[in-house]
Amino acid sequence: MSNCITYTCEDHLITSQAKAEKAFLADFEKGGYTLENPLVVENPYLINPLCALVMFTTTEEVSVTVTVHGKRIQREDLNHTFAAAKEHKLPILGLYEDFDNKVEIKLSNGSSTTLTIKTAKLPARVSRCRHISTSIDYLKNDLMFLSTAGKNSPAAYDYKGDIRWVLTVNTMFDLKRAANGNLLTGSPRFCRMPYNATGLIEIDMLGKIYKEYRLPGNYHHDQWEMKDGNLLILTQDFHSDTVEDQCVLVDRNTGEILKTWDFKDVLPQDVAGSGSQDAHDWFHNNAVWYDENTNALVLSGRHQDAIISIDYDSGKLNWILGDPEGWPQELVDKYFFTPVGDVENFDWQYEQHACLVTPTGDIMCFDNGQYRAKSKENYLKNSENFSRGVRYRIDTDKMEIEQVWQYGKERGPEFFSPYICNVEYYEEGHYMTHSGGIGYENGLPADSLGAFLDKKDPNVELRSVTVEEKDGVVLYEMETEGNFYRAEKLPLYHDGENVTFGPGQLLGKLDVTPTFDTDPDVEEVNELPDSWHNIIIEEDEDRFVFHGKFERGTLAMLCLDGEEGKHNYFINTAAVRHLAMCSGAFLEDDDRDVKFNVSKEGLKGRYTLKLIINEKKYHLGVSIFAG
Repeated sequence: MSNCITYTCEDHLITSQAKAEKAFLADFEKGGYTLENPLVVENPYLINPLCALVMFTTTEEVSVTVTVHGKRIQREDLNHTFAAAKEHKLPILGLYEDFDNKVEIKLSNGSSTTLTIKTAKLPARVSRCRHISTSIDYLKNDLMFLSTAGKNSPAAYDYKGDIRWVLTVNTMFDLKRAANGNLLTGSPRFCRMPYNATGLIEIDMLGKIYKEYRLPGNYHHDQWEMKDGNLLILTQDFHSDTVEDQCVLVDRNTGEILKTWDFKDVLPQDVAGSGSQDAHDWFHNNAVWYDENTNALVLSGRHQDAIISIDYDSGKLNWILGDPEGWPQELVDKYFFTPVGDVENFDWQYEQHACLVTPTGDIMCFDNGQYRAKSKENYLKNSENFSRGVRYRIDTDKMEIEQVWQYGKERGPEFFSPYICNVEYYEEGHYMTHSGGIGYENGLPADSLGAFLDKKDPNVELRSVTVEEKDGVVLYEMETEGNFYRAEKLPLYHDGENVTFGPGQLLGKLDVTPTFDTDPDVEEVNELPDSWHNIIIEEDEDRFVFHGKFERGTLAMLCLDGEEGKHNYFINTAAVRHLAMCSGAFLEDDDRDVKFNVSKEGLKGRYTLKLIINEKKYHLGVSIFAG
């Protein structure tokens, strides 16, 4: 390949993992692996260097207890007991980085052995714990999992702040544990700017992907597992003029979309916008919660400073929680709440994230507080603002609202996050508040979101602060480098199957990438584009991604010539201003760099790639295949 064009064709990670699994299982099937001489496969699924699989057989059925010994004291040990069997394939989770980890394997018949598993140092992009404060027994076997908001890696931290779990691919948005013990999170595969991933993935703690649920409108922000296993996933319709304003119900087994809710059917799009709203991203849905007691979807719309409830069956609006200023009076009278109780200390939430419903029907969220007003003349500067976790008690008969808890206002600007973040409800009085989007510039809260700040600038500092309190007493606080989307407290092991063997599944489908009908009359040349355009083409099984560098306003078009037709794709080289950036994983350092995803849906056969730049069409010397 030319030195000015880079082309790669790689398997989907599901395929790569299936090949790796087939190889180590074939090795194990050769036999001879015993407790004293087990097969040890480090990082078996390629993306979690802090884990291993240990495999051996025994002549009798025995249960096995695995203990990963801590660095310093027994409190740091992580252990799990596996059910009785003769064939043992044991996930080893919670290894330390750059360390000779001692792993004890003890059988129920009294036999045991201790292995040493040496790990390497983690990549520099992994964010470190800067400070942690908690009692020695508080977390017990739990770790604090942080999901990324940038190019750092998702990671989990123990009670000392040591990293005991990490993924080397940048999965997107929230990590939620499913009923079967696996994690649900966003695919690391780019599909559309600013942060749309191809879909939702189901993954275990070893890093094995069991399913990817691809969506025509892609995945963003959040998901919810229903009791029957089907999945609520936030998405959009890219054929409309708006984004981040749809939720779909997806069949867990097939990936089929069963039901769609479009919030344009529920709310006006041109009233009561937050300081970050525009016509394109008018609602900016960043959370979904199914409230079983009311059979309703509760949704957070950052760009309307509103949490709303809609009926699951009919899609009709139940209520709106937020500052009523700027809304039509007929909506205010019917759907908004009136504050009661200690109204002097009552605050509405602004540009909030991560709404949830408590068992008693209260509404909680992370109140980012960005602008903290509906009208521009009352906007607050970030350096004068605050963020917080908040709990509201609502009475839907009287349409009254009372603020019954908050944490963070008292900490002022140093706890302020203009974007991302979450709260968690554990039990009455016991909550977590994660302020994950803190950004400083020259010692003051930055005016820009963390994703837009220059990380190389020594005057820029990004951090996250995660706090748990019970009955007003702080029991846990951790500060880390970098910004993190959400925090979730979870144990590494669970009571179900901690690993299941067999190839993963690629379900659902991507949309057909829109083509551009016009075929410009340009000169076709055999030469290659200038090297400064830095053309990169990354192909996998269901799509390819084109990368290039262009001066703003350049006419650029990607052309596919195939036996069954031509497909032209317009590449937007105009400057794009993003008012929200809940994950900067796909952002480029140079704003002239663009990337463009082309789905293989609707394509068939082999295509040669050509590139129009202004008045010339270049042959790239690359072909792609769509089956």
